[in-house]
Amino acid sequence: MGPLTGVRVIEIAGIGPGPFCAMMLADMGADVVRVDRAAAVRGGDPEDPPRDLLNRGRRSIGINLKSPAGVETVLSLIDGADALVEGFRPGVAERLGIGPQHCLDRNPRLVHGRMTGWGQDGPYAGAAGHDINYIALSGALHGIGRRGEAPVPPLNLVGDFGGGGMYLAFGMACALLEARRSGRGQVVDAAMVDGAASLMTVFFGMAGSGFWNDERGTNLLDTGAHFYNVYKTADGGYISLGPLEPQFYAELRERLGLHGPEWDQQMDRAAWPELTDKLAEVVAQRTRAEWCELLEGTDTCFAPVLSLAEAPEHPHNRERGTFVEVAGAVQPGPAPRFSRTPGAIRRPPPHAGQHTDEILAELGFDSDEAVALRRGGAVA
Repeated sequence: MGPLTGVRVIEIAGIGPGPFCAMMLADMGADVVRVDRAAAVRGGDPEDPPRDLLNRGRRSIGINLKSPAGVETVLSLIDGADALVEGFRPGVAERLGIGPQHCLDRNPRLVHGRMTGWGQDGPYAGAAGHDINYIALSGALHGIGRRGEAPVPPLNLVGDFGGGGMYLAFGMACALLEARRSGRGQVVDAAMVDGAASLMTVFFGMAGSGFWNDERGTNLLDTGAHFYNVYKTADGGYISLGPLEPQFYAELRERLGLHGPEWDQQMDRAAWPELTDKLAEVVAQRTRAEWCELLEGTDTCFAPVLSLAEAPEHPHNRERGTFVEVAGAVQPGPAPRFSRTPGAIRRPPPHAGQHTDEILAELGFDSDEAVALRRGGAVA
């Protein structure tokens, strides 16, 4: 019984940040119904669920959004919902007949969540884009990379999932809370460029105070500092070190035997490149396992760099249950955690349209009406 138990969300199928938002809401107990395209319905064995883990925790109905009867079916779902998630380009939902005004006319308490890259307005609003473009425009991508090298895209974590899906989930939770007080719904315009910019707030502050400069790989947190970096071990593995505070840096020096005077001036930026090279030589003398034996559990701010296969098996992650297995698929569990109403993965990802008949019955369609919708191509 997660904290969002009793909340019903309609998700118009999309990719990336929209499904991630819906996954977060479902993990927290919301009843999320995913509207998949009728053309995407291919059948499938419920005992062998798909491996698209972003779709976990909800049911799926297949609907043809280009069919008037299909659109009316979506609006019937919205009648009894608390929220809607969609990720169309600006204007598309309106043309389909499920834009904010269409939905709020049917359900004035509805929270209409819109996930886009550029937002609903602005010069770029109608253009295509992806995570790499959104974080480029926000200033985030420029700062990620090593000195003298090109920017490095950090997977699609900063734009799609951090700046996109998580901000939409936060915005919808806020709007749902407000709707319970006011009785009125509203539109949540979540743009990945806005979210990525928001994630950069601390760095804009550091730049404004003169503590951060635009040259990549020369700052405190971008691999410029020798004590905040990733190093290669003797066996080809990697470890991460991040003892920012003086007392933690002192412990790293003691455990690694860094006793020379050159290590004394931790914040001497001019010395950072040389000390980075020297520390790399020290780390390269032992294997990753040997560094784990020496440094794990200490205040040196240490952790091994683990692969996707290794992370679920690490003792810390195993003890906390950070990763779980559902229907044979190992995956990260719900986060964050709640003391009284914990989240949970309610079901594995559905096949597109797997629950069409079940959901139509909940909407009050009898078997003849459901058959007519299928024959007419409105649902699948």
